[in-house]
Amino acid sequence: MSSENSSADDVRQVWDVVVVGAGPAGASAAYAAAVAGRRVLLLEKAELPRYKTCGGGIIGPSRDALPPGFELPFRDRVYAVTFSSNGRFTRTRRSKQMLFGLINRPEFDQQLVEHAQKAGAELRTGVTVQRVEQHGSTVPDRRTVAVFLQGGEVVLARAVVGADGSASRIGAHVGVKLGQVDLGLEAEIPVPETVAEDWKGRVLIDWGPMPGSYGWVFPKGDTLTVGVISARGEGAATKRYLEEFIGRLGLAGFEPSISSGHLTRCRADDSPLSRGRVLVCGDAAGLLEPWTREGISFALRSGRLAGEWAVRIAEAHDAVDTRRQALNYAFAVKAGLGVEMSVGKRLLTVFERRPGLFHGALTGFRPAWKAFKEITQGSTSLGEIVRTYPIAQRALAALDRRPAAGGEVSSPE
Repeated sequence: MSSENSSADDVRQVWDVVVVGAGPAGASAAYAAAVAGRRVLLLEKAELPRYKTCGGGIIGPSRDALPPGFELPFRDRVYAVTFSSNGRFTRTRRSKQMLFGLINRPEFDQQLVEHAQKAGAELRTGVTVQRVEQHGSTVPDRRTVAVFLQGGEVVLARAVVGADGSASRIGAHVGVKLGQVDLGLEAEIPVPETVAEDWKGRVLIDWGPMPGSYGWVFPKGDTLTVGVISARGEGAATKRYLEEFIGRLGLAGFEPSISSGHLTRCRADDSPLSRGRVLVCGDAAGLLEPWTREGISFALRSGRLAGEWAVRIAEAHDAVDTRRQALNYAFAVKAGLGVEMSVGKRLLTVFERRPGLFHGALTGFRPAWKAFKEITQGSTSLGEIVRTYPIAQRALAALDRRPAAGGEVSSPE
């Protein structure tokens, strides 16, 4: 899918918006800017489609943020969740309506990019961005950003969107600050039809042995995506948890087709989302839900916002207007995603101390299960629940103050 190298004449042309990274955030940004009629260039260092470490759960907010006409390539639809606490106290909850769907990231990401291209964005793959500059001899004027590619080529843009993942070079330029870093390990395990049938329509969520950790099994036809996540710095324990988790499930005898790892990075509260004419979104901005580390919906939603505001920045004629539009972008992100992240951080803090309490609530307290269903289906959000229900506010405040007895994890049963 790579295009041919640009000629010297092309180097001098100025794109309205250049998006770095063609994952869900970047493709959404490129789509939003292209739909607005702007000249958009989408740069991706890999060749597409490409694998990404990701559970692949598509919850309601993700579905609602997709381009019109997007047909989700579901590998399975989830109607039941089995919860366990480090392999014990197992209980399954079921729903008549679908909770969420499961996709493979290579297919999903490729489809998002194709929608951006149909909207008018130009894609270049196999391109590594080394840095961006907003001042200096390469930058012709104050309305332009220079994007330096490996090999010496320079691309010029009126606005740049950084969507180049959790180790973002654009994020480094903006000065993104991280407040939480976690390690996710995952295995894609092909299984026989009899095993696959047992998992059809059902996922497993296991609250893990380290504070804040959990594991999952997501069925995708003849393959199970099995993973765990915990705070960075617990690498050996996280690997051991995954091995024991796979063993407990009776899957140790099947050879994974892919084994991978990934760091998720969550932004600090005061982390910037822009610098001059450069915006960041998705993982590059550290935008994800801190408790579950769910990132696809945050990528899609922040990517769309970044694309919309990149158009406004591209049209800005001076630094004052550029700054105003960048602040409006930050406000839009914080008003929606920021509220959800704030609640998620509080939930993670409580979950680290009292995972048994969460397990007991989700498996035995109907309002908690109802909230879980509504969040995954997209009819509400963490922020909305806390805003709407005083009892949720009081419960969260009480849990914030309440230490686990003797520092121990409480058992639900």
